[in-house]
Amino acid sequence: MAAMLRSVGVASASFPLADHSNKLSTFSVCSLPVIRSERSPISDPIRGTRMTGKVITKAVAAQAENAASAASKPGHELLLFEALREGLEEEMDRDPRVCVMGEDVGHYGGSYKVTKGLADKYGDLRVLDTPIAENSFTGMAVGAAMTGLRPIVEGMNMGFLLLAFNQISDNCGMLHYTSGGQFTIPTVIRGPGGVGRQLGAEHSQRLESYFQSIPGIQMVACSTPYNAKGLMKAAIRSENPVVLFEHVLLYNLKERIPDEEYVLSLEEAEMVRPGEHVTILTYSRMRYHVMQAAKTLVNKGYDPEVIDIRSLKPFDLYTIGNSVKKTHRVIIVEECMRTGGIGASLTAAINENFHDYLDAPIVCLSSQDVPTPYAGTLEEWTVVQPAQIVAAVEQICQ
Repeated sequence: MAAMLRSVGVASASFPLADHSNKLSTFSVCSLPVIRSERSPISDPIRGTRMTGKVITKAVAAQAENAASAASKPGHELLLFEALREGLEEEMDRDPRVCVMGEDVGHYGGSYKVTKGLADKYGDLRVLDTPIAENSFTGMAVGAAMTGLRPIVEGMNMGFLLLAFNQISDNCGMLHYTSGGQFTIPTVIRGPGGVGRQLGAEHSQRLESYFQSIPGIQMVACSTPYNAKGLMKAAIRSENPVVLFEHVLLYNLKERIPDEEYVLSLEEAEMVRPGEHVTILTYSRMRYHVMQAAKTLVNKGYDPEVIDIRSLKPFDLYTIGNSVKKTHRVIIVEECMRTGGIGASLTAAINENFHDYLDAPIVCLSSQDVPTPYAGTLEEWTVVQPAQIVAAVEQICQ
């Protein structure tokens, strides 16, 4: 397979970043909320995004006139899983070394349809169905990367990738170093994770805390169709192994994204809402809990600054630091576990680099250190809710 694909040449190219902003309204598709957005130009494509619309837990139908208005805007609307597929397909068209492997990624199209139709287009060698053996096909991906391919590993559920932890840690993360730089491992490891709706403890894993301590890998978390596509393309082009975290409840988010090609940075955070009183750092699904809380806070007279950190390793300390220097107060909101989670590492990084700018101790709101219950009401109690974010802001701003 490696020899076949290496024999095909590919031209390299670079592409500019695209402008982007969000205005949100919501409607429902199946049981998951779908967020519809409209795009308008802004001056800064990375840090200038501001979301001012209302995000609610149970979405309602969008009005016909809003849909007509959105249809007249430039770009095209995609669900998040479709944006991931579009980014993947563009990279497979651009570079014949890109290939996908995992359980049911072929003619079934993946457990969440991210790879739907790709096997028919590219064939079974580039979209490879594997047995239920995460350690084996992850190890195979590492070997393929060493020989010149650019494999993408899909975990049907991120929790299953614990079976491949040795391959991700000892091989994927360390081989560039242990080989003395003879090999690069341009591998993307991606799949759904996070607390879903009554998926049970084993299917509600958040592996950010597991993977963050592995030397040699980068980690990013997508939260919108726009950044899902841009981060997917950037991860595939990276010479480093990248873990791309996708939240199981965000696949049906809808957004209008540019028609032109764009690639995002793997190491930059996104300014979601500028503010003056407190910095709220978050990522993935919790972005929407924070924005729901932000509406309540604005009505109460507070002006929170919301940053989607996106890059979980390394942190974008430039963006974070500038915000801390402005607001002097920090709240971290995550779905990861409190002990040893992303919030704990982020707290340490801020204290080490910006302690003199803080007027109050950092507050970290995290999931409880318990297995995620199956019962829906108990499941909600284990995850940070918007009311807790509002209460934390009121307390830190006293």
